[in-house]
Amino acid sequence: MAEISATMVKALREKSGAGIMDCKEALAECDGDMEKAVDFLRKKGLATAAKRAGRATSEGTIQSYIHMGGKIGVMVEVNCETDFVAKTDAFIEFAKNVAMHIAATSPVGINPEDVPETVLAREKDIYRAQALETGKPEKMIDKIVDGKVNKFFKESCLMSQAYVRDPNKSISDYLNEVVAQTGEKVTIKRFARFQLGAE
Repeated sequence: MAEISATMVKALREKSGAGIMDCKEALAECDGDMEKAVDFLRKKGLATAAKRAGRATSEGTIQSYIHMGGKIGVMVEVNCETDFVAKTDAFIEFAKNVAMHIAATSPVGINPEDVPETVLAREKDIYRAQALETGKPEKMIDKIVDGKVNKFFKESCLMSQAYVRDPNKSISDYLNEVVAQTGEKVTIKRFARFQLGAE
């Protein structure tokens, strides 16, 4: 079994944002392999998030981000279970980072169910027209459209977007890390994005 040094724990902590004891346990479980330990912590975060899914989130914070020159502005509401967690650096940093991410990526909604029906219908029409142009048989067209709709959701819905500061994880993964770190259910409730001159 590999010797788990304080330096390794510190490195994993910086990489994952998890607590000291969780990092020690992950490194011990993964025989000192840093990459496996990160995956171990992410899976643990998912398990913690699933356990907490039914809890109420009535505390939280509203954070904003104004892009250089005041051309783009975002306000986001992120909720948690207790006032104590709402005041922690990790929670506030998460909310600020999400606001910055929204400014950069302009998501259509938080989840697929938030995408307005008119937007979805327009996208489907475009995908259908593109698929018909290829001359593929009609029975394949629906499959092509479904595939493109799923890709649209992945790229346009906040929770499934690749996080701009770390494209290897989605916003959902990032949220689950914060859940594991804080020990509370965390939700992104709503956001508003303003762009100068845009409707």
